[in-house]
Amino acid sequence: QVQLVESGGGLVQAGGSLRLSCEVVGRTFGDYAMGWFRQAPGKEREFVATLHWRTSLTTYAESVKGRFTISRDNDKNTLHLEMNSLKPEDTAVYYCAGDSRSLYRARLSRAQDDYDYWGQGTQVTVSS
Repeated sequence: QVQLVESGGGLVQAGGSLRLSCEVVGRTFGDYAMGWFRQAPGKEREFVATLHWRTSLTTYAESVKGRFTISRDNDKNTLHLEMNSLKPEDTAVYYCAGDSRSLYRARLSRAQDDYDYWGQGTQVTVSS
């Protein structure tokens, strides 16, 4: 069984930066898509960014495009989310997720139901 372990969340000031990490424990995700989702208090979970592990092809939500960067470290078997120019509306619990059937889709998925592996989440709070 694959386990995803997030880290790097915390409290930062608006305009600041934070880097989240998601360690994949159990096996590599060579042909998987790996993504980040977030859920703010009182709101539904939403897509943030996703990446195909082998090719590094990426897709971003419009709200974070140009500010966030998703990447992977193959040697460390770890997914990262570099968050810059943070805004209070970025405050949420951030979840790492894996899509094991990405190769069978026409494009990288933004739908949470397509992701079958999930981490426990890490809290990101951005103060104004």
